[in-house]
Amino acid sequence: MTPLAAAAATVPGAIPAPSIEYGQLAPMLVVFAGAIIGVLVEAFVPRPLRRSVHLVVTFGALLAAFIWTCVIAGSSTIFAKGSAGHVAAMGAVAVDRPTLFIQGTILVLAFVSVLLIADASHDVPEFAGQAAAVPGSAEERASLLAGFVHTEIYPLTLFSVGGMMLFPASSDLLTMFVALEVLSLPLYLLCGLARRRRLLSHEAAMKYFLLGAFSSAFFLFGIAMLYGFSGSVSLGKIASVAAGNTGSDTLLFAGIALTGVGLLFKVGAVPFQSWKPDVYQGAPTPITALMASCVVVSAFGALLRVFYVAFGNLTWDWRPAMWVVAVLTMVVGAVIAITQTDVKRLLAYSSIAHAGFILTAVIAASQQGLSSSLFYLASYGLTTVGAFAVITLVRDPGGEADHLSRWAGLGKRSPMVAGLFALFLLAFAGIPLTSGFIGKFAVFQAAIASGATALVIVGVVSSAVAAFFYVRVIVLMFFSEPAADGPEVVRAGLFTGIAVAVGTVATVFLGIVPEPLLSLANHAATQLFVR
Repeated sequence: MTPLAAAAATVPGAIPAPSIEYGQLAPMLVVFAGAIIGVLVEAFVPRPLRRSVHLVVTFGALLAAFIWTCVIAGSSTIFAKGSAGHVAAMGAVAVDRPTLFIQGTILVLAFVSVLLIADASHDVPEFAGQAAAVPGSAEERASLLAGFVHTEIYPLTLFSVGGMMLFPASSDLLTMFVALEVLSLPLYLLCGLARRRRLLSHEAAMKYFLLGAFSSAFFLFGIAMLYGFSGSVSLGKIASVAAGNTGSDTLLFAGIALTGVGLLFKVGAVPFQSWKPDVYQGAPTPITALMASCVVVSAFGALLRVFYVAFGNLTWDWRPAMWVVAVLTMVVGAVIAITQTDVKRLLAYSSIAHAGFILTAVIAASQQGLSSSLFYLASYGLTTVGAFAVITLVRDPGGEADHLSRWAGLGKRSPMVAGLFALFLLAFAGIPLTSGFIGKFAVFQAAIASGATALVIVGVVSSAVAAFFYVRVIVLMFFSEPAADGPEVVRAGLFTGIAVAVGTVATVFLGIVPEPLLSLANHAATQLFVR
């Protein structure tokens, strides 16, 4: 006990000082510290120097946080044989293997996404020069001519990444709600900062904000129901009270449903997916890449923790509803994607279908289901960032060539770019020798082991449907004649080139040699179930 805590304990009625394990929370604290430093950079550093300083701070914070995460993962005291990890910050944050695996994945994906953001704010600006200016106004034209760029995107991104790291690590629902808001609020702003198609970008930000507020309200109402049921917001306490059948079933099931709505919204599962296509289309593409990778990983991490820890003894109660959600998500995502003509909306519906595939592993409610989910999230996230990085390279005079018709004959104009995009699409389709195949095989195998064979059949059929529109894009690129006024394929900047290379190498390597990441995911999955 610290001297301060000992002194407080001697005073009648005094509140004891909390015990905070700063070393175990350091990865998140480093990211938040980087965000705060970024705010100070905006206030005190001259405009011409801000981008360079922000890049040093942002990349430094993400790299330092990742290294510290690896150091914690190798700790012999926290992760000794038979250890259940540790619950830090007075029971608010779980420091266990799944948490560290997810946080490490988020940091890697965030690092690659920031590479795209860095290029998009410099060589080919994708962010508005003055977000408050009315689209088409004289103020907006003046900001464009002046070459203004919102360098606030860097601290906003770090704040959001910090929230993403805390969200799946939260061991009580109030901390999880705070993390949800911290990760969401910066994204609402970032979605509205597109330099071109400003009205569409504003519409995307507004839709995301309004629907996100509704989902947060459902989540908070669910927390209230579960608190009324158990007298606590701790996931472990809720699990023990549910196992003892000492509370009101009405409050319990209402709490499960309402918190589930909030979590499934962030995942983009049907019927809570309506925001996803519009937001993915309207947001700047680097921000779309950040959401499609990091946010999905964080949201699924939180979903797994809540349903496996707090509701782990109630699988027979929530699995039927999750079956319905998974089936709808896979089918709706695959079928509606066929009708899309915008490449970013197509990938949005593809993301919805992939959320359904991951839900098949969540439904398994087993260690195998957890490990396969972790592998799928990591491999899918890297492929997704690579795909969106390629999209930033195909451009019309007015910006990115989003309409699929503009991609016709791209394989003849730029075989390298078209070939890389085809590789990512084949990985999304689950073609062998890509990471997508291993991921789908792992989650379907986990579902079959839990007796959900019918669900796997739906997943396989949905994968076949999804393969149709992926192959359609490939055929369009390689077997169609390019238009005379077709889009230009710009030369990738250094950062974008690195992002594409990382996505490509990960997609191929994890498809051919998946064992290292699979073993790491299996090792991480051994700990969440220890109460």
